[in-house]
Amino acid sequence: MFFKYIILSLGLFLALTSQKLSGQKINQEYVLKIRSTDEKINLDGQLNEGVWETAHVAGDFSMILPQDDRKATQKSEVRMTYDDKNLYLAVIFYNTTVKGDYVVESYKRDFSFGKNDNFIMAIDPFNNMSTGFAFGLNAYGAQWDATMYDGRSVDLNWDTKWYSEVTFDQDKWIAEIAIPFKSIRYKDNLNQWGISFSRLDLKASEKSGWTPVPRQFPSITMAYSGVLEWDTPPPSQGANISFIPYLSSDIDSPQKGISHHQVNAGGDVKLNLTSSLNLDITLNPDFSQAEVDQQVTNLDRFELFFPERRQFFLENADLFANFGYDNIRPFFSRRIGLNNSIDAGIRLSGNIDEKWRVGLLNIQTREEAKKGFAAENFGVFSLQRKVLDRSSIGMIFVNKETLSDLDNSSNAAYNRNLGLEFNYFSADNLWNGKMMYLKSFSPGVKKDDAIFASNLIYSNNNFRGSLQGEYIGKNYNAEVGYVPRTEYFKFNTQFRYLFFPNQDSKVLSHGPYIGSSQYFNFDGKGIDSETELGYELNFKNRSEMILSFENQFIILQNPFDPIRTGIQSLEALTEHRWNKMSLEYNSKPQSLFTYAFKSSYGGYFQKGKRWQFFSEMGYRFQPYVELNSLVSYNHITLEEPWGNNGFWLLGVKSNITFTRNIFFSNLYQYNEQQKLWNFNSRFQWRYKPASDIYLVFNSSDTQMMEPNQNWNLTLKINYWINL
Repeated sequence: MFFKYIILSLGLFLALTSQKLSGQKINQEYVLKIRSTDEKINLDGQLNEGVWETAHVAGDFSMILPQDDRKATQKSEVRMTYDDKNLYLAVIFYNTTVKGDYVVESYKRDFSFGKNDNFIMAIDPFNNMSTGFAFGLNAYGAQWDATMYDGRSVDLNWDTKWYSEVTFDQDKWIAEIAIPFKSIRYKDNLNQWGISFSRLDLKASEKSGWTPVPRQFPSITMAYSGVLEWDTPPPSQGANISFIPYLSSDIDSPQKGISHHQVNAGGDVKLNLTSSLNLDITLNPDFSQAEVDQQVTNLDRFELFFPERRQFFLENADLFANFGYDNIRPFFSRRIGLNNSIDAGIRLSGNIDEKWRVGLLNIQTREEAKKGFAAENFGVFSLQRKVLDRSSIGMIFVNKETLSDLDNSSNAAYNRNLGLEFNYFSADNLWNGKMMYLKSFSPGVKKDDAIFASNLIYSNNNFRGSLQGEYIGKNYNAEVGYVPRTEYFKFNTQFRYLFFPNQDSKVLSHGPYIGSSQYFNFDGKGIDSETELGYELNFKNRSEMILSFENQFIILQNPFDPIRTGIQSLEALTEHRWNKMSLEYNSKPQSLFTYAFKSSYGGYFQKGKRWQFFSEMGYRFQPYVELNSLVSYNHITLEEPWGNNGFWLLGVKSNITFTRNIFFSNLYQYNEQQKLWNFNSRFQWRYKPASDIYLVFNSSDTQMMEPNQNWNLTLKINYWINL
């Protein structure tokens, strides 16, 4: 119980801290007035309309990086207006002090923020400094859109209809944007929204924003947003119903000389119940166009995490999937449809008002009698209440029911999880943390089935410190979650300090950091310990380098094969200690040729040795072609029967963006540990906004040169219809 008291004390300290630092909006004096227009706006990137001459201007941007105590050197201007259907923006980014070629990856949608000259706008249509939407463009016009949660995090998996056009020359680049009111959610009769504008100019290696933002935070952090003041509240959305049917055709590799061909049909329905609450229904969903996972060399003792990539589960994902921590997730949607297909699903998500958010998800899978998999139903209910300035109290209930009794099915009749958490974000964004309690319910289990956890983080310009405590019960069970390890106490501490040299230095910041994770069994005995000491260098050209030393101590709680090839396992309760050194470097993103590498050398289990090398290299012919390669090598020396082992992991990826609407990507991977070759090729034509044609080829085999025996070819067409 001693460890539980420590964790609860940390949570109590968090609760007490939450009473401080409350106040008014930081940048409330930054006000952009928006007025309606009757003038027709032609999206051509020319700004010839008269309304742009009279619209209020958000200019005089403040620098965020490399320094956050001065105005930006590159001049920027943003104007806004609206009519009864659309919200319009006009953006001019001048090359005031540094001219040259613009830096972009490609025309790829949802580009990497740090590798493109770009513009990002974040809107807070509930004025709650917590949730909202973000839209962006790179200098060649590639689109970027996301939902926002926790006041500064973005979910790029959201995709909606909006329109834009970009023009540029050596002196400036101009963007003209139209966002339909039906494409976003907002509170009716509200005449003030939170709003942020951000610019990244890699030529000048400068990030700036309309409102001042401390450099340790994302540029569109809602705690530092300004105010968008409407002359009258934006128009009511009215009825908003969308139907997105699809048709797909699959051809699989021959089995016993016979190819398998299948035609599927289904669709999605999107219905706004209110201006801020959305209902999604999916029937016989097809996820063939989803990106494939990147292969990894798995030398970990516990299950690896692979992110969800299926679109239905990704929109408003923070309401369902962000409860808990990275290693404590009561809900992980990749558990659904893992063995059997999904028949239908329904999801209700959004804001009830400026303080309440709700999420409801229900998925039904079909019975696969020939494979021995029972039909299952998955339900999730999530509720959030805003408290204080930017904090929230949340609950989640996850239910899994097995609906048939098959001889080969080993699943329990049900598994349920109930969770409560308090998420704290101070008004000035310096403090944040969480308190969490989870309890699972499974047949025959009545004790030691709960989780207590809490953490607290403080971050200012120079210093970042965090404390975290976890208690995971022996019988805690989340069959629809991701909790790879149970039966332990854990304490984690991390501290970092950054020095900022004078303005003439090529180094933006540098400093030491230390982190420690300590695991204990319920008798108080240490079973795992990892301590890392490092030093980081961040350069003004956005390259970075890290040197670190790590000490590891492990008492195996279960038998473990250190190379995971099935040769032999180390015995449980054996002790292992080692040290290792690591060096990591990431090159500047402005170059056409970019690279990153990480190398480490040190000990390993059973007094062995491990050398690891990882490298990524890329070259772009902007904006049309982006080439990337991945090389990973692990060399492990152990006593017999393992001996010397080397594992290569190779990957080559090409992204070809013919236009802003036609994309062709290819990924080829080889995993020596699994003796597996993978190839994925995907062609996408966005022939209308949010409407696509996909042609996808997948193959995997254990032999490279022999004819492939495991492949699939899919043609899929979907069409977005507004009813």
